[in-house]
Order: sequence, then C-alpha cells, then structure tokens
Amino acid sequence: MKELTLFNIAIPGFIYAPIIYFAWVSILLVLKKIIFTRIERFARHTRSKLDDILIGALNFPLVLLIFVSGIVVLEKISPLLTNSELSRYFFVALKTTTVVAIVIFMDRLLNNTIQAYSHKVDILKTSGGVARTFIRITVVGLGLLILLDSFGVSITPLLASLGIGSLAVALALQPTLENFFSGIQIVMDKPVKVGQFVKLDSGEEGYIYKVGWRSTWIRMLPNNVVVIPNKVLVNSKVLNYYYPEQEMAVLVQVGVHYESDLKKVERVTCEVAKEVMKEVQGGVPGFDPFIRYHTFNDFSIDFTVILRAEEFVANYLVKHEFIKRLHERYAKEGIVIPYPIRAINYEQEKAG
Repeated sequence: MKELTLFNIAIPGFIYAPIIYFAWVSILLVLKKIIFTRIERFARHTRSKLDDILIGALNFPLVLLIFVSGIVVLEKISPLLTNSELSRYFFVALKTTTVVAIVIFMDRLLNNTIQAYSHKVDILKTSGGVARTFIRITVVGLGLLILLDSFGVSITPLLASLGIGSLAVALALQPTLENFFSGIQIVMDKPVKVGQFVKLDSGEEGYIYKVGWRSTWIRMLPNNVVVIPNKVLVNSKVLNYYYPEQEMAVLVQVGVHYESDLKKVERVTCEVAKEVMKEVQGGVPGFDPFIRYHTFNDFSIDFTVILRAEEFVANYLVKHEFIKRLHERYAKEGIVIPYPIRAINYEQEKAG
C-alpha cells in the first residue's frame, strides 16, 4: 500500500488505512441505523407484514456489505495489493462475500414470508417447514453456482448433469410428484380446506385434518384418521358440506295415519320444530321450519320436515331431539304414527 501525502506529510498505509476504513464503516453504520429506525417506525403503522419482513431480512446482509465496501474504498484510494494474481483473488473474495450477503438476504426474506403467511395457506399450516427447507436449498444452490462461476469453474457441465439427474429422479419419484402437484392443485383450486366436513365417493367422510404435500388427512367421526393421497382426492367426487355455506338443511321423514287432521299435524309438527331450533345446540334459531306432504303410502301419509343445522355434525343432535319431542307431542295430541300391518286370510290359506 502506497503512502498518502497530506499537507506535505507522508502518512504510511498502515496508519491511514485503518482510520479511513473505520471512518467509512462507522458513517455508513450510523446512516443505516438512522434510516432503519425511521423505516421501522413507519412500518409499525402499516397493516402489511412485508415491510417488517424486508427490514429484518436486509439488516445483517447490509451490515456485511458495509464492511466489504470499506475495503473497496481503500482499494480505490490506494491499491492494497500490487501483485496482479493476489489482486484477482482479493476481488474474488469480495465478490464471494457479496454473493453470500445476497443469499442470506433472499433466504431470510423468503423463509420469513412463508412463516408469516403460512397460517393463511392450508398446505403451509402443516408443511411450512418442508417449504422453507426446499426454498433454502434452492437459494443456497443458486448461490453456490454463482460462486463457482466467480472462481472460474465452468458450470455448464454441472447444469447438464443436474438436468439428467433431475430427469432420473423425476421418473423414480413419479407417484410422489403426482401427489405433490395434486397438492398444489388442491391449494390453488381450494375444493377442500382444513376444518371442513367432506364425504368422498368411496364412502369416507369426516373433517379435513391436514392438507400436506403428498396426502390429505381426514379425521372421521369415530376419531380415526384416513390418509388419502392427493392424486386420489383430486380425481374423486367430493361432497363438501361447508360449501356454499356451513349451515345445512336437515330433512326428517315422518308419516301419519290416514284419518289424521293434516292441518293439525302441520301446526303441531312446526311448533315442535321451532322449539327444537331455538333450544337445541346446533340448531339455527332464526330459521322457520316447515313441512311438505309428498306421498300417499301404504299405511300412512308421508311428509318431510325441513329444519336447519349450523353444520353437518349438528344435524344428528337436531334430528335426535326433534324425533324424541315429536313422538311425545303426537302422543299428547292423539296423532297416530302408523306401523305396517299384515292381515293373514286363514280361509284362503286353508283353501290353498
């Protein structure tokens, strides 16, 4: 390093170099502190989390770049190395540090973004760690390729090898990849979401417990879990009891004697149904139940009672209480619920 002449005074490099480096780094660190403080104060008053994530991800890499910039400034003022070979390695080291800083920034930015918004994406609620690991490997891998290129290593053969290896891995993991992309399709199309009650065409029904990269877990009513590969779920007919809304109609089939007063039957039945809606947990208090006669059956006049439940599982308790109370009320009102009667003609049997 050359001497620096100031006011006709020759100052050796080992004296002015640390002073310049310390002054440069100190000034930039102070400026960074002032600017970041104001930005953080502004970010606290915004609704979005992206600005907080960006500030957190940029903090350490920016400090690293500030320390590197001090060395670059010294090099511009007075070359640190006179040997061209050493100088080349010196700049490679600076470029390496810069690439490392960028890799750290991208890794923190993407991982913190996933962590902050994972609660809004069903598949990330249970598989956020896998996603963050995959992104970290990708970012670090790209950083290593850039570093190899900086060192003069040709990455074209490496990329070709990675392409061939990726093809072989893709063929070997074809079922897994099918389920993986089916999981992405489930997340994008949203036919089911965690917490919803569904029924598959194969007969399984229950609450969506977890939507993963490879499979979807359904917790059935007996509290057992059935694991469905995402490919199977995508290709299945799914009855989602939470679409278009969580509330659902509860239909109860009832039959009364032919000699019953149908107007009275309708009035009494609707009174019991309204009572159930207001008093039974899971019923919809604001719903006005009604009935519809529909069949002259062999032993009864049949009709459907339409009630409403807050969700699918609640319909069991609503039906239970309604049938119990309706039976009791019919007995008080003298309304008969007939049962099948078979008459045997003994004379005809004897003649046969």
